[in-house]
Amino acid sequence: MEIKVLATVGEKEITNLDIDSALRTMDQYQAMHFGTDEGKKQLLDDLINQELFYLESVEDGLDKEEAFLVELEKVKANLLKQVAISKVLSGVSLTQEEKLAFFEENKASFVKPENASAKHILVESEDQAKEILSQIKAGDVSFEDAAKQHSTCPSNEAGGDLGTFSRGQMVPEFEEVVFSMNKGEVSEPVKTQFGYHLIKLDDVQAGGESTFEEVEGEIEKNLMYQKQNQVYGEKIASLNAKYGNLVSHKE
Repeated sequence: MEIKVLATVGEKEITNLDIDSALRTMDQYQAMHFGTDEGKKQLLDDLINQELFYLESVEDGLDKEEAFLVELEKVKANLLKQVAISKVLSGVSLTQEEKLAFFEENKASFVKPENASAKHILVESEDQAKEILSQIKAGDVSFEDAAKQHSTCPSNEAGGDLGTFSRGQMVPEFEEVVFSMNKGEVSEPVKTQFGYHLIKLDDVQAGGESTFEEVEGEIEKNLMYQKQNQVYGEKIASLNAKYGNLVSHKE
């Protein structure tokens, strides 16, 4: 990105990178406001004002006052702690062999459940469900349009689309039918505690073992967490051995 100087206060140059950095510290709604041209102008004015405060604070010797020096030491101490911890953890790395070995030892943990993508129409009575089904079979209305017209489920606005779900997420009566259907098939009325459903199966994905490539990212995240915890624990043990005599617990 090209660096553009937007303003100068004394010897301090305020650039477009300063604006971008400030925007990244904001929450979504603040960033939306200050991300506009007018918002960026307000942000630039604020950065200029902060620099003016800085110039006066140095001129008045605030950086030499005891209260400031005390706070500075606190900030310095906290920053050093974080840098020291980050330095320890940044030295942790993983090899491909380690990830592959973890995958082989834990294959059972990476079994994919059987998934289905389906739509449904939910009505109160079996007779109504049968009437709608006959209209769909006759081609008088599509399943999706029938869902929009008749279904009492909030999914009606999306043509009855329930998205993708795995076994165990739906009530047993509904699930038993879904996972026994063929792709594109529309079911007979299915009774559940919610009413009567007509179900259209859009797709089904078989479960089974995941490949290494499918779960490599998850494995890396888990292993890094484990190794970093181990390294952190070892470092804490060495620090206690080195400085333990300086630690005392108060009742």
